[in-house]
Amino acid sequence: MNTADQILFLLKTRGPKTAQQLAEILDLTSMGTRRHLEAAQEKGLVHYADVAEKVGRPSRRWLLTEAGHARFPDRHADLTVQLIDQVRQLFGDAGMDKLITSREVASEAFYRETVGDAATPLPQRVAALAQARDGEGYMAEVEALPDGSLLLVENHCPICAAARACQNFCRSELEVFQRVLGPDCNVERTEHQLAGSRRCAYRIVPA
Repeated sequence: MNTADQILFLLKTRGPKTAQQLAEILDLTSMGTRRHLEAAQEKGLVHYADVAEKVGRPSRRWLLTEAGHARFPDRHADLTVQLIDQVRQLFGDAGMDKLITSREVASEAFYRETVGDAATPLPQRVAALAQARDGEGYMAEVEALPDGSLLLVENHCPICAAARACQNFCRSELEVFQRVLGPDCNVERTEHQLAGSRRCAYRIVPA
């Protein structure tokens, strides 16, 4: 991955960053990082917002544009949306619901096989679920929070176009995660891309 792509990847996975912050992560000079950002801006991949700080001058934070987000694949988005429309036309909403339910059942079975049972420590179960989701293109990772809970973060949604066309596609993720991880924890969604967040995130609290 070249430097320009690394910058886009960091903005995708870690959110808005200043040029100095990016330079420190990538071990580059601030000047060199700004050149890459300006080149990406000319291509329409990034833009910036000046954020007021408590003290001193506002900081310039760079973030991805829609075109920048589109650099990360959305699993044949156009074809998927066309197929959703055709299923609705041929089989109605009831047929669409059966299709989504079938997908949910298959996904849950795969996650159960991957995650293991309640004898496996919760952090390992969450890490295994994140690995499974990452393999499906969600750019998933786990963060340990100071209060002892875990945060399952999905920096990308490879079915975002489908979910926008039919929001039921992600209706049951929360319930599926809860069932797969087991009764010794509580799962809550704290961020949701379809609600305008940069990413989806789920907080997992030991019961």
